[in-house]
Amino acid sequence: MRWLSALMLTATTSLADPPQIVAVTAAQTGDTWQFDVTIAHPDTGWDHYADGWRVLDMDGRQLGMRILAHPHVNEQPFTRSLTGVAIPEGTRQVQIQARDLPGGWNAQTTVVELE
Repeated sequence: MRWLSALMLTATTSLADPPQIVAVTAAQTGDTWQFDVTIAHPDTGWDHYADGWRVLDMDGRQLGMRILAHPHVNEQPFTRSLTGVAIPEGTRQVQIQARDLPGGWNAQTTVVELE
């Protein structure tokens, strides 16, 4: 019975872990930007995986979103790109926010300086 309690605690802990943004690069290409975002998350399969990330302005308005179409159980951390993100003129910083199933958007964001 003890092993069952320990197993349940471990499962609850891993389900509570939000996706973490490990690295971000941003590059301007003409009038738009490309973002390469590296995420670490304890994906376990289709019921629990990092399923997206988005670019927000500093007021929380969404500027772009990358949907992650499948779990990355055996690829951690992993990097995915989003191109064609229009950034309003004069913007010097944006935020990156990651999401998982079933937890939703991570409350923590990563601020990126645009150069």
